[in-house]
Amino acid sequence: MLNLKAKDIMTKEVLRARADWSLARLSEFLFENSISGAPVFSEDDRLLGVVSSTDIISKGALPENDLQSNPHEYYLHNLERRYSQAELSSLSIAGEPLVTVGDIMTPVVFLVNEDASLKEVADTMIKNRIHRIFVINDDKVAGVISTADMLQVIRDM
Repeated sequence: MLNLKAKDIMTKEVLRARADWSLARLSEFLFENSISGAPVFSEDDRLLGVVSSTDIISKGALPENDLQSNPHEYYLHNLERRYSQAELSSLSIAGEPLVTVGDIMTPVVFLVNEDASLKEVADTMIKNRIHRIFVINDDKVAGVISTADMLQVIRDM
């Protein structure tokens, strides 16, 4: 047990988020996969950061699903007295700009080599107060180790 390496306990299937996703898409992705965070990759497969449900909560609320693109009827009624129909038809209300994963992600990613010892993995996670660490092989993400993975090792000791 004490000789375990990162590659022995990592989850090999690393689910990825994209920087251009909306927060609604990210929330769906996390919920559907029963995960609390994921690495963020660019379209050209570069690792950009990590995002978690904590980022959604601490860096911005979920976007409203029913943002109106046209003025409410109440406002139109009062405006009809001042403006022509042509002017009113071109009137729209600009909503908040779309918040993306790239806007809320943490750009710092903690990595360990697949041959890193469990002690090194635990030390890195504790020191940096993180819940997941990515395992690399040949400079590519090969897996992820979460706090749940570490707890399973402790349980099985």
